[in-house]
Amino acid sequence: MSVTTGAKRKEGGLAETVRVISHALIIALVIRTFLFQPFNIPSGSMKATLLVGDYLFVSKYSYGYSKYSLQLPLLPPLPLFNGRIFASEPDRGDIAVFRLPRDPSTDYIKRVIGLPGDRVQMLEGVLNINGQPVKREQMEEFIDNEEGRTSRIKRWRETLPNGVTYTTLDMVDTGFYDNTPVYTVPAGHYFMMGDNRDNSTDSRFLSQVGYVPFENFIGKAQIIFFSLAEGERALEVWRWPWTVRWNRLGTVVR
Repeated sequence: MSVTTGAKRKEGGLAETVRVISHALIIALVIRTFLFQPFNIPSGSMKATLLVGDYLFVSKYSYGYSKYSLQLPLLPPLPLFNGRIFASEPDRGDIAVFRLPRDPSTDYIKRVIGLPGDRVQMLEGVLNINGQPVKREQMEEFIDNEEGRTSRIKRWRETLPNGVTYTTLDMVDTGFYDNTPVYTVPAGHYFMMGDNRDNSTDSRFLSQVGYVPFENFIGKAQIIFFSLAEGERALEVWRWPWTVRWNRLGTVVR
């Protein structure tokens, strides 16, 4: 009699554990699909705003939902679903994650610079929007020591027409894309640029990125929840006391 009771308790405990884990997985899936999705920064194109090794949450509800933002890991985009539902258009200056137009399996993260109908151009390293140079002022140099050597890079504070301010890096005085033709942003598309202007493959490269359809937006970068020094591995937890960038944890992305 006692053996049977013990077996039932054991089965009941196992079933309860499975139920709790299942509920937790469902909740996590719902949160990831509709609310927040984690991303990590693999390149230096958004320095100094975002660094290689930053892990951040992206709010998927900020711009509404498309077949790309609702796509689950390892699964193809949802069929028969084009455009966006509950759409809310990006603001100039947002940092957004999007699917690369020429390769929708690849995620990119850049800043929204040009809105539909805008004319965007770089002239001698200065961003121009609709024929007007964007206000910028030089700041103290950015000290970059993420690749095993220390370098000093010019840094500027830019202010977009809507008042959004942020910093950009200027690695060389005459970069390849410091002077460009005028880009006229098509309807329903956005012009995206990295803050590290001389080290960013972005909408200036029409054959590689180009204008980004609104449908390709995944969400808006919100907060850095974890950050490791460049080249470090997250699974090496015994190194965290020295490799975690503690001062970046909880930083709001702007």
